Amino acid sequence: MQARQSLVGTSPHCYTAKIKGTLSELITQLHQGIHDVNEPKAQALFETSAEVLKGLLTAYIHYEHQSGQP
Repeated sequence: MQARQSLVGTSPHCYTAKIKGTLSELITQLHQGIHDVNEPKAQALFETSAEVLKGLLTAYIHYEHQSGQP
């Protein structure tokens, strides 16, 4: 398991940037999984998961824009 870096006392931008990166990586992995597996139910699960995470990523982007963060 990956060591958790402490972001205590930092701006929300540090959190949102880190989470956006993690979400983007996971979306990429899910898209790759769609192409790597041949089982339709697994492909559908990966595709649905990627779409849900894209919506969450969009929410983080909107938060940053509304709070004046880059």
